[in-house]
Amino acid sequence: MSDCFYCENGEKLRSLMIEVCRLPNSIVYLNRDQKHRGRCIVTFKDHKTEYFQLTPEENAGFFAEVARVAAAIQKLFGPDKINYATFGDGVPHVHVHVVPKYKGGLNWGEPFDDTLPKQLLSEGEYDELVRALRAELSGGAG
Repeated sequence: MSDCFYCENGEKLRSLMIEVCRLPNSIVYLNRDQKHRGRCIVTFKDHKTEYFQLTPEENAGFFAEVARVAAAIQKLFGPDKINYATFGDGVPHVHVHVVPKYKGGLNWGEPFDDTLPKQLLSEGEYDELVRALRAELSGGAG
């Protein structure tokens, strides 16, 4: 679908996130903005805009994979809480932001805020995070 940010899989997507891996129901991306260390986005593998458009099996599989990504983030980064955000009016494709939060850290006790300045990393740092996430997700159950 040419008008979907995720389905286009073009330069705009790659400028904002890095593909970590493909799971049976989803694609996992590391957000390039790492002000919340470990933040990922889990997108449904096909173009759907609402959860109710997924079959019960797809829905269960997708959310099991969201949980799997959250568990990997918990193990690797040790956040105090993980927030889950789903919108879609700006980018109409089923996806969930998995946002680690740290007590006393940025946005603790409130929704994460993408209007704050970005925290970008070196390519080597991104490679290290992607490698760690990919390894954790490939070794996880499911």
